[in-house]
Amino acid sequence: MINTFKMKLKFLLLFLALFMQFSCNKWMELLPPEGLTKDEFWKTKEDVQAVLMGTYNALASMDDLFFKYGEMRGDLVKGDYNLAGDEQKIMAGNIYPDNSMNNWSKFYQVINYCNEIIVNAPIVQGKDKTFTDYQLKSDLSEAYYIRSLCYFYLVRIYKDVPLVLEPTKNDATNVYPFKSDADTVLTQIVKDLKVYRTYASNSFPTIMETKGRVTRAAYDALLADISLWNFDYNSCISYCENIEGANLFSLGDPQNWYDNYFPGNSLESIFELQYSNSLGQKNHTYDLTQTLIAPTYRPSDKVSLIMFAQVDATSESFRAIGSIQKNNATSYTIWKYIGMRADGVSVRPAIIQNSCGWIVYRLADVLLMKAEALSQLGRYSEAQTPLWKVRKRAGVSQDLLPNTPDKSEDVILDERARELAFEGKRWFDLLRLGRRNNFSRKLDLVDIILSNVPATQKRILKVKLANPLGWYLPIAKDELERNKNLVQNPYYYVSQ
Repeated sequence: MINTFKMKLKFLLLFLALFMQFSCNKWMELLPPEGLTKDEFWKTKEDVQAVLMGTYNALASMDDLFFKYGEMRGDLVKGDYNLAGDEQKIMAGNIYPDNSMNNWSKFYQVINYCNEIIVNAPIVQGKDKTFTDYQLKSDLSEAYYIRSLCYFYLVRIYKDVPLVLEPTKNDATNVYPFKSDADTVLTQIVKDLKVYRTYASNSFPTIMETKGRVTRAAYDALLADISLWNFDYNSCISYCENIEGANLFSLGDPQNWYDNYFPGNSLESIFELQYSNSLGQKNHTYDLTQTLIAPTYRPSDKVSLIMFAQVDATSESFRAIGSIQKNNATSYTIWKYIGMRADGVSVRPAIIQNSCGWIVYRLADVLLMKAEALSQLGRYSEAQTPLWKVRKRAGVSQDLLPNTPDKSEDVILDERARELAFEGKRWFDLLRLGRRNNFSRKLDLVDIILSNVPATQKRILKVKLANPLGWYLPIAKDELERNKNLVQNPYYYVSQ
């Protein structure tokens, strides 16, 4: 028995090592030999769980990408002098297919993990009689969710992408897929999420698992987010109310706001990626924002203005100072991922410095999604209720929402900027603003982005951003050369 376990562990480690080492031009190429993955590995429910945990680990390794794709093209961060050259180009709008930030391989690596589970877990059930239908469907619900989350990111970053629903196993597998349009991808993942939401657990045995694994509330948060992206406001409201109605989450007191980041796993958290410095499971956000040497990213000049503009109660300072640290009159540091408390002073010691979780969804995010959806339906007085809950916790005044869609949207997006700064939300919020109502607010999006770039870059960037197709990244040059079935995103072969 011990030898069998050791052999399976050896195969799993080899499986993960080979799978994760693929470079960007091999993102859908061969996994280990089929005999290894099926005949030697996929035999018991423990094997399925092992790959599922490997999938979470792979997803957690992407926290730096979630930060960068969600923030670097927005208006809340600026690069420090040690910012990588390709990231500087992205932030300046000088985006070309040879930029390394166009590499989508990590997303598809995680997707392939999920596809392996989705295909092989039902086969394992036929071999392991202790693998119940309940456990099978619960495991599948986690795999479908993670796959859907990755595709939602891909659609918002690239727009049209390959929709791969089968694992890559051998040379017979189609590793040269065509792109699917964004609507097709979104339709598929919404379909999957609606089916498997029923099988998602409400909780797990420990608080760390409940916050760090996919639950039904995580399903509702993702479905609400997709619905808002699709401008399906009634569905968004419904999913948000599912979370509120479950009574499993709370904003807590203002003094507890920083619990979201330290120690994490707060009452507000719905789904977060977890790290343990002592176990070698390190996040990237500490290195991106730390102050000891030089951070890669700092708060933009705009952040200090919006963070401190409404300080009219002691509790607001917990959110403002907990988000950014004021070094001097002109210099700020992103504090969420390096501090122990919302004081802008107490830095995490070395033993836990890389342990801060990456929050995918929390209650404040959901409440502000609901407020946005209600306001877009003209239900302004109803939209004030979830908005005011967030503002009350922050200690700011409960001003009435303007009774027009655009002005109410501005108020809510500003509140999202304050509450969710540096959590990888801002760029996607701005895209939603720019896309809404047939791009009626496209120029407002452009003006917001231009406010965060040097004067010398404003004119050329304004021209580039005038075309909404330029809001998405190009497909990587190496990927196009490897897969002749892919066609470059239109902006990058028409306008450049």
